[in-house]
Amino acid sequence: MKFHCKPLHVLPSLTLLLLTLASCFGGSNTAMRNGGEVTGQRSSVPLEPTPYGMVEIKRGYLKVGLSENDSLWGLPLSQRDISVDGFWMDQTEVTNSMYRQFVEWVRDSILRERLADPSYGGDESYKIEVDKFGDPVKPHLNWNKPLPWRKPSEDQERALNSVYKTHPYDGTRMLDVKQMNFRYETFDYEKAALRKYRLDPRERVLNTDVNVDPNEVVMISKDTAYVNDNGEIVRETINRPLSSLYDFINTYIVPIYPDTTVWVNDFPNANNSMYMKNYFSSPGYNDYPVVGVTWEQAQAFCAWRTEYLLRGMGPEARYIQRYRLPSEIEWEYAARGREGHTFPWEGAASKNERLLLRQLQTRPRQLHRRRQPHHLACRAVWRQ
Repeated sequence: MKFHCKPLHVLPSLTLLLLTLASCFGGSNTAMRNGGEVTGQRSSVPLEPTPYGMVEIKRGYLKVGLSENDSLWGLPLSQRDISVDGFWMDQTEVTNSMYRQFVEWVRDSILRERLADPSYGGDESYKIEVDKFGDPVKPHLNWNKPLPWRKPSEDQERALNSVYKTHPYDGTRMLDVKQMNFRYETFDYEKAALRKYRLDPRERVLNTDVNVDPNEVVMISKDTAYVNDNGEIVRETINRPLSSLYDFINTYIVPIYPDTTVWVNDFPNANNSMYMKNYFSSPGYNDYPVVGVTWEQAQAFCAWRTEYLLRGMGPEARYIQRYRLPSEIEWEYAARGREGHTFPWEGAASKNERLLLRQLQTRPRQLHRRRQPHHLACRAVWRQ
């Protein structure tokens, strides 16, 4: 009996010793696997999908500046190398069909707001304000419920017709472009990271020998926009004391319908009235570059494209970089290539007869497209 009872008193002591050693050297033998060296914490990297319609631009560098001296004055011109990180870029310009999808999304969002408005029937199913348990949530539109285009009720038909107008001369029913306004917000992460804009005054200066005034008023500027009582969009940059992280949110309201009149305003002698009427709306020009878009509208398109993507991806969206317009260096680097060609083709000749002949044989309409006005250079970037 005594012989069998002694190990029962020894085992708890051994167990305690083993647990202590395991806590010191790692419960999963981590130190044993890497030889006690710091090798870094390992985690799985989410696989970023290839963006639709985009091509990958490998990282590299670009020579900026003229390579030859000025022929008139003979002045030496300097060149410099600029490193460019890798990024994704649209293979073609933003097309009419892509931008029309943006316009129709804005139209449908306005219609859902009005269908949920009590003055247009008040169908609450188009706007979600409570969850399935009846608890209040941030109001948002219900995109799963289709719009009643086929058999609308009287109130629904009035809401659907509210975004259209009739031409007083020929009776054409057309979209009321003045209502096509897109509102979006951006958070300025870079400005929020600056020490001078820290909410805690003690974090604004790292030098411990400098006394920080806790009552110092830090002013910050931000962009804001709103619609006044007359229905006009008011955009302004305001300066106010820094009070919270909400001060880094910029608000924009942008009329997003392209200016189709550029065909006749910018080219008065080109007889482009047909393009003014049909270029953006006709399916025959679906794959042509969108025309008459301002820089503000291009920024709004990138913001909507990001929002549209993130909504469709779900939780994985937090790993995805946002769409934006390319910088001047990125655009030139993508156009000239890593070899730095002066033209899209190899060589220093100002034209390529072989390439021109191939265009005439295979894409005869390409030359016709050169007559169009300066189109949107919104090759949105998705950085790696």
